[in-house]
Parts: sequence; C-alpha cells; structure tokens
Amino acid sequence: MRVSVILAHPSPGSFNHAIAQTAVQALVQSGHQVAFHDLYRESFDPILCSAEIAKDAPLDDMIRVHCLETAMAEGIIIIHPNWWGMPPAILKGWVDRVMRPGLAYEFQEGDGGEGVPRGLLRVRRALVFNTSNTLPEREQNAFGDPLQTIWKNCIFGLCGDADFHRKTYSVVVTSTHEQRLAWLDDVRAIVDENFPG
Repeated sequence: MRVSVILAHPSPGSFNHAIAQTAVQALVQSGHQVAFHDLYRESFDPILCSAEIAKDAPLDDMIRVHCLETAMAEGIIIIHPNWWGMPPAILKGWVDRVMRPGLAYEFQEGDGGEGVPRGLLRVRRALVFNTSNTLPEREQNAFGDPLQTIWKNCIFGLCGDADFHRKTYSVVVTSTHEQRLAWLDDVRAIVDENFPG
C-alpha cells in the first residue's frame, strides 16, 4: 500500500518526530511504500497565493510532488502538536495547497461552490497523531476537541471515504521517558492494526 506520512513540528528532537519515526519504521517493516515529509525540514511554503487557487493553476515542483503523492496514496498519517486547538500554520498551509479541487474534492456539475463537495481521495485509511499539554477531559469539556472536527469532518470527511482514526498523547510536557516509550509502542500497534503487512 502507498502511504503518505506528513510531520509538522519544528523541533527535530520532539516527541512528534519520534512518533513519525516509529510510524515510518512500522510501515516499512510491513512492506508498504512510504512517502515521508517533514514539512519544517523541507521548508514547505504554506502560503497559498491567488494564482494557485484555480483547479487548473500551474503549481511549483514541490507542490506537484505533494499533490501526486497524495493523489496516489491509499493511506495517510499526519503527525502534529495541538497548538491553540489547531494544527501548526505550516500544516494548515499544506492542506490549503495540497488538498486541491480536482485532486481531493470536486463540486457537482452546476454547483458554483456553495454545495457539499464530493471527495476524490483514494485514501482508505487516515491516521492523525497529536501531542498536547492539555488534559483530555479539559480538551473535550472546555474546547469541544476542535482537532477531531477539523480532521474527521472538515478534511477527511469531505475529501473521500477514509476509515479515520485519531490519537492524542498528553500531557507531553510532564511525561516520563517510560510513558513516552509506552506511547511509541501504542503508535506502532495502531499503525500495524491499520496498515497490516
């Protein structure tokens, strides 16, 4: 299976990087083809300019590569921290520039964009791993878990028919080395379950 792994965290030694490394290793060991992108290391430009909005707009080489890999992907894994109940801006820009009309979704004929789009992604399984410094109960009760809504309903729910799963690890800032190792074992188990060999 072709699986795209997208990482969005600026610190190379972060737990997000450890999650990504664990996920990629599990996928490779199960025989999957992996396209891995560390958006910060690649200096991904998150700014969508007006000339790029149209469905048939010319795209720069980096965006073309991301679009091609996303179009071919049967699975996708996204890893990022919870910042203000949102993904980091670089990842939001990746969504803006890569989840394009004609690639990720389309509107029905005669629909000027006011209707509900039809998803085009081939992705059968989508995983999102988050880290947070907020307790899960507070995230849900005070904020309504906005990341679940963003990824499940606003992105993957509109762009295809993927079996969606999201897992948050928290509280990272006070976690022990042993806790992080256990979390990485959990990451591997989730990846193996969703992308068996």
